[in-house]
Amino acid sequence: MENGSIASTLVFFFLAAVMVVSSILAVTTKKILRAATYLLFVLFATAGLYFYLNYSFLGAVQMTVYAGGIIVLYVFSIFLTSTDEEKNQPIRSHRRWLGFIAAAAGTLLCVYLLQASPWGEVYYHAPEELPMKAIGNALMSADKFGYILPFEALSILLLACIIGGILIARKRQ
Repeated sequence: MENGSIASTLVFFFLAAVMVVSSILAVTTKKILRAATYLLFVLFATAGLYFYLNYSFLGAVQMTVYAGGIIVLYVFSIFLTSTDEEKNQPIRSHRRWLGFIAAAAGTLLCVYLLQASPWGEVYYHAPEELPMKAIGNALMSADKFGYILPFEALSILLLACIIGGILIARKRQ
């Protein structure tokens, strides 16, 4: 086995482990901010897998759309669930160290991926990646394999969630 393939396999298993552990933690925690944070880790690891598979467009969409949606979830969860006593709780020492270790591991992984990736021809001339025009036509077409109906249904669902969050926030004031 080559040295590059060992590192590639380790990156895959690391991203898969982050996805599995974070998804389990997201559904088992009782605090909404922690659940949103774990969901954010799952979505970033999914974007990392897209980049790992050389689907740069899907990775960028994953990071902007879904991870951006988690930031909106953060804002709503902070406004709707935070109390004054939660804001004044100190961070425990062992949690601070775990956070530092996780941040250092993520930084090292990002530095490694930036160093090891062939930036030139792979990302600009990838033969296996679909052109964006074909992806756009598939997303916005109304034919048999088009995605315009699910796209519009999701936009209505997100609008309903935003209106519901505003109504709940108004009732609490």
